Amino acid sequence: MSHEMFLGLYVFVLAAFVGYGVIGGVPPLLHTPLMAFTNAISGISLVGSLVAAGAEHTTFSTALGFIAVLCSSINVVGGFLITDRMLKMFRKRGGKNA
Repeated sequence: MSHEMFLGLYVFVLAAFVGYGVIGGVPPLLHTPLMAFTNAISGISLVGSLVAAGAEHTTFSTALGFIAVLCSSINVVGGFLITDRMLKMFRKRGGKNA
């Protein structure tokens, strides 16, 4: 295993633990604004994964880039659907936007 791959794996695992700790401490009241913010971050990661998929360094990196594009796309679409559903909970019943 090369030094760069080991460093990348180390950063990934560290980011996963830090992300879990940060998201786990968010109160439910702040969930909707946080979801909108994470949708923006997912959009940025989608652009980065498109760059990774199109770089054509090796077949393996292109395949990982494709998987990253797929996961980021699912995350963005799912995030917007969940945010929309949560915002519908705050609308008045019987209103024109119900």
